[in-house]
Amino acid sequence: MSYGIHINGRAFEDEPRAGQCLRTYLRERGWFGVKKGCDAGDCGACTVHVDGEPVHSCLYPAVRAEGRAVTTVEGLADEDGELHPVQQKFLDAQGFQCGFCTAGYLMTTAALDAGQLDDLPRAFKGNICRCTGYRAIEDAVRGVRHTEEPDAGRAVGRNLGAPAGPQVVTGTARYTFDLDVPGLLHMKLLRSPHPHARIVAIDTAAALRVPGVHLVLTHHDAPERLYSTARHERPTEDPDDTRLLDDIVRYIGQRVAAVVADSEAAAEEGCRRIEVTYEQLPHVTDPEEAMAPGAPVVHDKGPESRIARPENNVVGEVHGEIGSVEEGFAEADVVYEETFRTQRVQHASLETHGAVAWYETGEDGEERLAVRSSTQTPFLARRALCALFDLELKQVRVLAGRVGGGFGGKQEMIVEDIVALAVMRLRRPVKLEYTRAEQFYGATTRHPFTIGVRAGARSDGTLTALQVRVVSNTGAYGNHGPAVMFHSVGESMAVYRAPHKKVNAYSVYTNSVPAGAFRGYGLGQVVFAVESVMDELARRTGVDPLAFRELNIIGPGEHMISPGGEEEDLEIASYGLDQCLQVVRDAIAEYGGGPGSLAGSGPGDDVPDGWLVGQGTGMSMIATGPPGGHFADATVKLLQDGTYDIAVGTAEFGNGTTTVHKQITAGALSTTVDRIAIRQSDTDVVRHDTGAFGSAGTVVAGKAVMKAADALAVQLLDFAAGYLGAVAPGECRLTADAVECAGRVVSLKELSQAARAAGRELSADGHWGGSPRSVAFNAQWFRLAVDPGTGEIRILRSVHAADAGKVMNPMQCRGQVEGGVAQALGATLFENVRLDERGEVTTAAFRRYRLPQYADVPRTEVHFMETSDAIGPLGAKSMSESPFNPVAPAFANALRDATGIRFTELPLTRDRVWLALHEAGKG
Repeated sequence: MSYGIHINGRAFEDEPRAGQCLRTYLRERGWFGVKKGCDAGDCGACTVHVDGEPVHSCLYPAVRAEGRAVTTVEGLADEDGELHPVQQKFLDAQGFQCGFCTAGYLMTTAALDAGQLDDLPRAFKGNICRCTGYRAIEDAVRGVRHTEEPDAGRAVGRNLGAPAGPQVVTGTARYTFDLDVPGLLHMKLLRSPHPHARIVAIDTAAALRVPGVHLVLTHHDAPERLYSTARHERPTEDPDDTRLLDDIVRYIGQRVAAVVADSEAAAEEGCRRIEVTYEQLPHVTDPEEAMAPGAPVVHDKGPESRIARPENNVVGEVHGEIGSVEEGFAEADVVYEETFRTQRVQHASLETHGAVAWYETGEDGEERLAVRSSTQTPFLARRALCALFDLELKQVRVLAGRVGGGFGGKQEMIVEDIVALAVMRLRRPVKLEYTRAEQFYGATTRHPFTIGVRAGARSDGTLTALQVRVVSNTGAYGNHGPAVMFHSVGESMAVYRAPHKKVNAYSVYTNSVPAGAFRGYGLGQVVFAVESVMDELARRTGVDPLAFRELNIIGPGEHMISPGGEEEDLEIASYGLDQCLQVVRDAIAEYGGGPGSLAGSGPGDDVPDGWLVGQGTGMSMIATGPPGGHFADATVKLLQDGTYDIAVGTAEFGNGTTTVHKQITAGALSTTVDRIAIRQSDTDVVRHDTGAFGSAGTVVAGKAVMKAADALAVQLLDFAAGYLGAVAPGECRLTADAVECAGRVVSLKELSQAARAAGRELSADGHWGGSPRSVAFNAQWFRLAVDPGTGEIRILRSVHAADAGKVMNPMQCRGQVEGGVAQALGATLFENVRLDERGEVTTAAFRRYRLPQYADVPRTEVHFMETSDAIGPLGAKSMSESPFNPVAPAFANALRDATGIRFTELPLTRDRVWLALHEAGKG
């Protein structure tokens, strides 16, 4: 009797492997719209229909689908290719950003009945989105249309949909592993069970005897060269403290060996059979203890590794003083001092880290290594691989498909190096895809901070002194450690005008999972502390918190001063912070007053009797791009058919740069975006791009694209004038598909053919080096209610004001703000990567690590300020990272207003709030 599963109307007779889940069965047969996000039925990215009922296919045994009809997202459209109504709604509303979760949401939504549609918080309990903040998803379900189709040359400032939108909603967008590679081998990693140990011996013989195992890699196979997993344009920004496989392990979860086999199961069995003899070494997990004399040394390395004080576990530090803080405190009428703590947070991008690599033949006929990776930095990854393995740039190609979320976590080389080594040894394709658990203990987290703040003010609210001491726990390796520490005490202190400032900041090694780049890059941690202190000073001086800030914030054209060191290329090229604070003031005015006047419910509130009500504000300033150079090169050319092509290196992971680059080009060339193709994030087909981090996609890569498009426009007009004869370029103008010159019209297709006949190509290059840089501003306001009997917090209203300069795509930019606020709320309220006393991660699954779900996130009112930046392309500024930063202090300040208690440690969990109220006699 034959076996049979019907998938999207096609019969498949091959029987599943023993224990195989339906998700894997489907992906192996090319249905890549089914995503792998959590391995445990927690995220919903793998949702499919079985006989019309939605199921999480990662939990559904494939054998149970025998004789049943399975529908994936690719099967939602009808036989003629007409989109399912739900697909069309998600496309119209752009109910996605990176899109990795979208197939799951589409399949869940398509199965909802009328009653379930009335209760979306319950309906979406099984689905997680890390990017959107859920409001765009709600709009999609409700049939709200946001996307527009503007006229030629009028794309900037309009709500253009993402170019990949049709592919995202049909499941045909290709992420890292959405491809079939013949002869593919699978890699699994053996990881350290000890926080600090030396490998005395390692025996791989039993592993190599496992059927299907081809290779076992240990430290004996690894290059001796040290490097950093962090990726920056200048590699010297990060300490060289990492070896590909090391004979010393420094945290629980560090990779010890790699096994490559025909299947993941065989590779896992090979890992189990490796015998390792360890000599355990003393370990330290607390950064203050790590700096103390006599503490275990995590890295005993020389000055060539660029570690500030390895003997004290200090990877980097910054010290500085402007004026004299002691004099400033002596001048103050009120001095407030407090210590704040922020926790580890996981990026939780739904697509985990991973890479697949193979050998291929380039256009020059030479063999080279190709690496397809879920990375934000393909060019920097290529450079690092070449340095590590002594290869020339032309010998390595790095490319990224569509990336399923990043948030800074993929500004690292975590998997590419070990996969490349295996491919070079075996000369066969190899794949390594992290499990969700490995993301927690084998990737990176946000840096946990301890921030001591002391500040003084006169009775009228004028700041006299601001002093900050920061200790950042960078974990076992210093990737991004010094840079995050330095950035954390930059704009957070520079935004306030005080005559006396002092900073002491330390990035410290411990034997725990490494931290890395995370949205906000250290600013969010210190802004939480500084803004909490400013709120407290305002209360103690009797000055309204908004008026206190307006009195002390830096103004337009002023010089930004931070005691940690000045950044000479940073300037205020546009100023909207005053507008941001006015948005907050207007929101407060609707309730009839300021702090202390909100004891009862206000307009629109639904607050049970006995609950405490309060409101609070936080604000922040951030540089629109990283220091030290962030480069982008772009090329825009006219194709033979009269359409255009953009080549730019920036990776797309929901940041929306692809859309913006098309909008900029369409505006410069007076055309429509459907006439523009784009190539990106492939070192073989585009020129250099530092990477999609530091909010640089619009202000750096976008400026390079703008320069190229503007230059091409001039070329086209000049060539058209010459081609038509006796016409001056000034008499010509571009239209969507032609050039009009003094009443005569020549199509772009004809122009392209004429140029080729003349032996030239109509093409232009653009470059931008990321300097000088401007600053963006944000302000967040919350109104909330607290149940003193349980600690439950209900957000009554959320308002966010964003100074993004000229907003290139309001729908898309609003999505970045909503997503940033939602992610920050997770970090504020419950997200916490917990470690035990040995430094082992104990929250290595979504069900143990609480992520914001649909029901947790309020609809944030987003307001854009009316500014135009003198540096950014067409007046634009960055707005990907900055919305995250003011959320935690705004929430903590609202909680202080409601309860009278200053909470100093994140997350503000329900039990922590209840306990504080109980101890204060308010519970």
